[in-house]
Amino acid sequence: MSNQDSVQETKKGVLRRAFVCAFPYTLPICAGFLFLGISYGFLMGIRGFPFFYPMLMALFIFAGSMEFVTVNLLLAPFNPLAAFLLALIVNARHLFYGIVMLDRFRGLGLKRLYLIFGMCDESFAINSTVEPPEDVDRGWFMFFVTLLNQLWWVSGATLGGILGNIVTFDTTGLDFVLTALFIVLFLEQWLATHDHVPAVVGVALALICLVLFGPDNFMIPAMLVMVVAFFIMWRFEVPLSFRKQKRGARS
Repeated sequence: MSNQDSVQETKKGVLRRAFVCAFPYTLPICAGFLFLGISYGFLMGIRGFPFFYPMLMALFIFAGSMEFVTVNLLLAPFNPLAAFLLALIVNARHLFYGIVMLDRFRGLGLKRLYLIFGMCDESFAINSTVEPPEDVDRGWFMFFVTLLNQLWWVSGATLGGILGNIVTFDTTGLDFVLTALFIVLFLEQWLATHDHVPAVVGVALALICLVLFGPDNFMIPAMLVMVVAFFIMWRFEVPLSFRKQKRGARS
C-alpha cells in the first residue's frame, strides 16, 4: 500500500469515527425535526408552493422559525426591509451562539464556514457541551452533528412539501402549527425557570403593540420594544423573578 493510500485510509477512519460518534446525539433531534419539517413543508404545499420551495429554503435558510414566518412573507406584498428586520430579530440569538463557539471553531479550516452557517439551537446545544472521545476528531464530530441535523430538517420539509401538494382533505387550521410551536416553547421556558419577569414583560409589550399597530404590523415594533426593555432591565439590574421580589419584601 502506497503512502497516499495509507493517508486516504486514515482520513476515512477519522471521518467514520466522527460520524459514528455524532449520529446517536442527533437521533432525538431527528424525531422533532422530521415532525416540524413535515408540518412546515405541508403548510408550504397547501399554500400553493411546489415541493422544492421548502426543500431549498431548508437547505439555504435553515432557520426553522424564520422558515415558518417566510410562508406568510412570500404571500404578502413585497417588503424587503420588513423581511430583513424580522429575520434579524428572530435569529438574533445566533449572534451570542457565535461568540460562545469562537474558540471551538478556531483552526477548523473550511469546516468552520459550514459550522457557522448550519448552527441551529440543537446543534449549538450539542457542539457547545459534548466532548467527543480522544480518538474522535472534534472538528469532524461537530461537522457531522450539524450536517445530520440539517439532513433531518431538509428531509422533513421535502416530504411535507410533497404531501402538501397531493393532499385532498380539508386542512383548515393547519397554519396554526407555528403559533402552537411558539406557545409550547414559551410554556417550556416558563416551567423551566423561576425568572418569569421577562416573559410577562414580553407578553405585555406584544399585546400593547398589537392594539397600537394592528395584527398585520405589530411584530417588528413589538420585538424592537422588547429589545430596548430587556436592555434597560439588564442595565439597571431589574430583578427577573417575582419570587425574589417577594422574599425581599418579607425581609
